[in-house]
Order: sequence, then structure tokens, then C-alpha cells
Amino acid sequence: MQAQRLRHLFSRALRASLATPLVLVGCGSDDGGTSLKGYAEIECDGGAPAVSDLTISPKPDFLQLRSIRPTEPPASDPTSSSGQPCATATDAQACAAALDAAQSTEGFHNVCVQTCAEYFLATTLGDEVKTYASLEALKGLLGTIDTRQEAALMVFASGYRLACGDLVRGAVKQNPDGTFNVVGTQGYLCGKDTEVTQHVLRVSASGEVQELERNVLERGTGTCAIGRRPAGLQVADGCGSMDALGRFFAEVAHLEAASIHAFLRLREELALHGAAAGLQDAALASAVDEVLHTDATGRLARRFGATPMKPSVAALPLRPLSEVARDNAVEGCVRETYGALVAHHQALHAQDTEVREAMVRIAEDETRHAGLSWDIDRWVRPRLSAQEREALKEAQRQAVALLRAEVAVPLDAGLVTAAGLPTPEVALALLDTLEQELWA
Repeated sequence: MQAQRLRHLFSRALRASLATPLVLVGCGSDDGGTSLKGYAEIECDGGAPAVSDLTISPKPDFLQLRSIRPTEPPASDPTSSSGQPCATATDAQACAAALDAAQSTEGFHNVCVQTCAEYFLATTLGDEVKTYASLEALKGLLGTIDTRQEAALMVFASGYRLACGDLVRGAVKQNPDGTFNVVGTQGYLCGKDTEVTQHVLRVSASGEVQELERNVLERGTGTCAIGRRPAGLQVADGCGSMDALGRFFAEVAHLEAASIHAFLRLREELALHGAAAGLQDAALASAVDEVLHTDATGRLARRFGATPMKPSVAALPLRPLSEVARDNAVEGCVRETYGALVAHHQALHAQDTEVREAMVRIAEDETRHAGLSWDIDRWVRPRLSAQEREALKEAQRQAVALLRAEVAVPLDAGLVTAAGLPTPEVALALLDTLEQELWA
């Protein structure tokens, strides 16, 4: 993720522009956590648990974990796989066609916020193609749980997240009695009373998952500013408020609500074009953040006498990769990145206590969203032609120029003091730093 790089850049940008001591806000964390002695990392493939170390009898020719794409008709995307499809089929062509057509409207894992992240397994053995789309079906397929990866897969299927390369959030070990302990997480961070929890789970030989220990890794603080605009967003009527703060936060709440649509659409398009499950999951998590951002900024708008307008977003078909890349370059790598920096400025300088506390959480979330934009940019550019990459560069250049024109407009004094927005001079200085480091 590029979020940490952006945090350092934002810190330098604010120091250079404002000569102000800077402590960027982040998530609170507890010191708790289980001892990880004897644990190993989860083996991953495509951002999900690998399916290569499974002792299934009879052994399938091919085994594939697929994520369900919420489309009509239903579709799916492969994540991890093992073996050779239809290796022992008498009619390999018919077997391959059946495998391609194997779909499921339901699955296991079932991590749901706005939409659900669900998975199923598809196998081939001889001419037979099967799907396994429930926890009980998975248990039946695996039989006795006797490898670390089988234990990890059972925990994953039970609704826990398993990080790759991070023992605190994804680890496994075998116990002397033949059972397994697996470390996973649940929850998300965005606002007061939210938290990410670490769970230590014991997996029996029969596949039963029992929680042994639960620790809070991180707690959300404050509440959950500038969001990613979705394709098809319709022009909204004004909120009718005479108060500059009310009008501002009503517009922000309107855009935050629109961003929910943008990230859900982004997840679908990433899945369509074969992006890693980690990018897809991050887009879904960003949509969750935007739900709470909408609530927080909507409360501020109403406090200042304005009522946010609900966004109207036209239903449009999913776009080709080049258009997804262009939208990400403009909305994510330019506008959302600058918006995250402004949110940190507000968290530091808003004189209104409620505004400042709201921006504390929003600033960190928007930094992660901006980091996701740059992760997507890094993933997508090698998949574009030279002409498409040049068009991407030009679209980004134009977006920066438009942003410069927008931030140069004088602001109402209350937006600078109470809301903590940068003055045009400061905003242009912030843009200068970003342009030198990111957009040159």
C-alpha cells in the first residue's frame, strides 16, 4: 500500500507550507495481542489463502477458489488455484466448458458491509465438475483437517480475514494434539466504537472452529472529505442554506454519499479486469468508510442549518480497463489525494471542536483511499498500451490544472477558521508539493 508513503509526503507538505508542527492523526491501538511464537505466515495466492496444500481424497485434477461478483447474471473471478483443469477428463473440451460455466449465487466467507465478499470452490475430477459453496460443503470436501493450509481455509470460510505476510493478522501453527491454531481478524476502523479485533481460533480435525482468544488491535476514534465522484453522478440542486459552513458540509456529505457508489462500482470493475482480491477488498472497505463519512458530514451540515441532497447516480455499464485507469488517475491520484491532504489540514487547524474531531478520522481514512488509488495506478499501467498511458498522463495533467483553478477561489472566512480549510495561498503551496512529488 502507498498510504504510508502519502502520510510522510503530507507531513512534509504541511510543514513546508505552514511551518506548523505536525502530528498526523491515526488510529488508536491497544497493546494486547497473542504471542506468535511457533506461528507461520498464511500461504496466499491472489490475495486469498492458497489451495495447494490440501489433502483431499479422491484428489481432484484441479481446484480453484473463486470470488463471487455481485452481477446479474452471477459471475465469479478466480483467486487461488492448484492442479491442471480437466487433466483426466475423457472429453476435455466439454469439461473445460463446464468449468467455465460453474457459478454460484451464494458462498462462504460472508464478510458483508454494503455488499458481501463471498467465495466458493470449483473442482474437476475426470469429466465431473463440482462446486462447493457452503461451510458444510467445504468440510465435506476437505475431510480430516490435517494441514496448516486446510485449517487456514476453514477459518477464512468462517468469516475471518487472513492477512498475507502479517503474522499479527494472519498466522497458523499446528498443536501437539494435531489441532491447529489460526490467527485472523474481524472488524474495520471508521469512527467511534469501531475496532479491528484479532482472534485466535482452534480448528479441530473435523473442521470445527472454536474461538480461544480475542484482542483489540485498533480502535476507531472521532467520526468518519472529499470523496471519489462516481461515473454517472447527476448535478444536484443547492441545499438552500444561507450559511457558508452549512452549504460546504452539505456538499461534502453529498459527495461522500456519492463516493459509496464510486467504490462499489470500482470493486466490480477491478473484479471484471482481474485485479487482485486485496485491491477489490480495499475498494469495498473504502465504501464502508464513506457510509460513515456521509453520516458525520451530514450531521455537521444539519448543525449549520443545511440539509444534504441525496446523490443521483445513473446506472452505467462497467467500463473497459483504460477508462477505469483514467477515472482512477483523475478522481483518485489527483482529487482524492489532494482531498486527503486537505483533511489532515482541517484536522489540525479547524477551530470548531466538532469539525476538528470529525476530520481526525476522515483524514486517516481518505489517506488510505488515496493510497489505494496509487496502488491501482501501479497495477494498471503495465496493462495499458503506450498510447493509453500517454492519454492517462494528459488526463492527470488536466485534472491538476483544474484543481489549481478551483483552490485559487477566495473562501468565506468561516471556512478557513471554523472548518480549517487552507487559504488559496496555502492550498496552492500544498498542490506545488504534491505536483513535484507525485504528478510531475
